[in-house]
Amino acid sequence: MRVAAVRAAVHAAKEKVKIDLYYDVVSPYAWLGFETLNRYKAHWNINLHLKPVLLTGIGKAAGTIAPAMKPNRAPYLVKDLHRSAAYFNVPINFPSDVFELMFVKGSLIPSRFLTAIGLLHPAHLEAASRQLWLAAWSRDEDITSPEVLAAAGLAAGLTPESLAEVKEQMGQPAIKQLLKAHTDEAVGYGAFGVPTIVAHVGGKPALFFGSDRFPILAQEINETWMGPEPGVGSAETLKRCALQETVG
Repeated sequence: MRVAAVRAAVHAAKEKVKIDLYYDVVSPYAWLGFETLNRYKAHWNINLHLKPVLLTGIGKAAGTIAPAMKPNRAPYLVKDLHRSAAYFNVPINFPSDVFELMFVKGSLIPSRFLTAIGLLHPAHLEAASRQLWLAAWSRDEDITSPEVLAAAGLAAGLTPESLAEVKEQMGQPAIKQLLKAHTDEAVGYGAFGVPTIVAHVGGKPALFFGSDRFPILAQEINETWMGPEPGVGSAETLKRCALQETVG
């Protein structure tokens, strides 16, 4: 208890490190990074800024090819996501048609929805983002449909009136421009995919890509990496991963 109290006092005296998280809810790897950073808000001296982007926009600007479209990469990604879901304790279940989710329907509509929430009701952005990931990557629902968007907004705590406001504004130029601005901002930092994490340390941005760079991020911001779930022992994490391997 004394160690925790001292750590909290030291953190309170230090200026918080600003961290921008650029993410798109069509990406399950972005979900892993999103949950991890949100868990660490109570343990690291950081100000986390959630910024929905368009993954297709980043890919186009950076000239990248979706990993799932590369030979031999898709089978690996399936196995890796099952292992990662167990390690990070995030309930990822593959949709029935990943290609349709990511490349046919895409994320323009849900990204505008989240951008509108972030602008109009920012306190609900974290929960709304999580609800859309749960819908797409856990329950195999269509996150471009008005019904699923509405259910996610209400589950995130929006009132019916606030939800109506978000749905009205998400198609307006201001929201479109803000989503583009976030996407362009990420590209400007050097992003080529999601999750892209930018830590502002000593007045300089440091970019980290993916959900596997948290120990290095911790070193950069002078914090301690305590695993995917701070407060949960490594033995429990290993047990969960072993169980996933058995089931898989």
